[in-house]
Amino acid sequence: MHNYLKKEAKALRPSQILPRWLEVQQGNSQLRQTVEQKTQQLSDAPAEFFEQTLGFKPYGYQKEFAETFESNQFTAARWCRQSGKTQTISALLLKYAVKNPNAAIGIVGPSWRQTKRIIARIAAYSRMLPSGIAFKPQKTQIHFANGSSIEAFPNSPETIRGPTLHVVYADEFNFVANDQELYDAILYTLGTTDGKFVCSSTPWHTDSVFFKIFNHKDFGDFKTSHVTVEQALSPNGPLKPNIIQRIKTQMGDDPSRWRREMKAEWVEDDNVWLTQSLIAACIGTQQNCGQELREFDSQIPQRGDFFAGLDLAQTRDYTALSIVEREDDRLYLRHLKIFQQPTVYATVLGYIKALQDRWNGFERLRVDFTREGPSFIADMENAGIRNAEGVNFSVPRKSEMAGLLKQRMLNKQFYYPLLNWERPYRGDICTELNVERYDLRRDGSVGFSHPFGTHDDVFWSIALAVYATGEMGPEPFLAVIPRG
Repeated sequence: MHNYLKKEAKALRPSQILPRWLEVQQGNSQLRQTVEQKTQQLSDAPAEFFEQTLGFKPYGYQKEFAETFESNQFTAARWCRQSGKTQTISALLLKYAVKNPNAAIGIVGPSWRQTKRIIARIAAYSRMLPSGIAFKPQKTQIHFANGSSIEAFPNSPETIRGPTLHVVYADEFNFVANDQELYDAILYTLGTTDGKFVCSSTPWHTDSVFFKIFNHKDFGDFKTSHVTVEQALSPNGPLKPNIIQRIKTQMGDDPSRWRREMKAEWVEDDNVWLTQSLIAACIGTQQNCGQELREFDSQIPQRGDFFAGLDLAQTRDYTALSIVEREDDRLYLRHLKIFQQPTVYATVLGYIKALQDRWNGFERLRVDFTREGPSFIADMENAGIRNAEGVNFSVPRKSEMAGLLKQRMLNKQFYYPLLNWERPYRGDICTELNVERYDLRRDGSVGFSHPFGTHDDVFWSIALAVYATGEMGPEPFLAVIPRG
């Protein structure tokens, strides 16, 4: 049946082509003029642009940094957690794209997943612009009517070295692996445009470009900004005093973490098992391990050589499940699940059983059964969970597991995606790996602990998963031999 609703293309006569082309050009010219007029009506002052166009009034330190960015080529923000650094720089990049025709802006970070989050933040702001200025945002790019663009790039010097960019933003720069190579590539890509570089981060390790920016004379051309928790407290910032006091109390036994995350200072305890620089070197990026690691969705079937580690807890701590995949001689963290408190073992068993069936089983699943004993392994078998083995968390066994995890990281054989989460508590994987402390005891053994108010369940579940990739021998036995 003929579709009467479908419009068929009509051929133009030769005499109609030029008038139609002129008509299209005139329409485009009018559209450009309209967009230019709308753009000119937007304020050139950053604070006014933020408030009038994007709907938020910047705090004093945000306004100061915005003015610093506008008038300087190299800028860096070392701000405490939740102080608004992403909000500020996202708004600045959007303003730059709108006010500077044909500007190319690039965003990099510890992982491509994280840079795409910045794009999503800018995309939300772009929808507040007058119509016609910005086109519909894509997942990794935003294009504008004036020819400007903002694009997220993977963490790879080769990728960033190719395009010609006018502004590059490095998010959480202190967590970027191989940051020196990436920074060198950024300078080359800005070389032809004499463009801007801006970076931001919460402090992490000192063996980094970000640390040098704030502390080394060779980076004296950078204009830097340091914002602590005191400066970001309401009404001068977004942080609420009551919540911040609770966080400070919870971190009371871990002052280094408080100083790092809320004072924005570089600090690391001497007795951490996994150093910050080692943790940063094992983030799964294209540059580090040849691929941009992402966490596997538990609802999607997967195939591979999977090994799992389950750290059990009841009320004070959290039960955590980690799954790694073995590819050749490397291990990749593919999934992390933290269960709500109090732990309901039926929920845990059901989750593992469903995941096992969906992912075609685990090669081995090692479980901390120090408290529950062999009966929990029997419960797993009765639930249809295969290849489960119990591990008693004795001092020698914990030392063996933690040592294996550290050795795999030192040998560049273990990588993980950059993960953070809001539930069941706010956390991120770098902090969780950095939480475990050690001490040498009189008998020569190594003891492990974590500061009060922190959690080491993720650390030990990952250690168990890595430990599951090898055979488990008899537990080491220490004995005192009396003199004859």
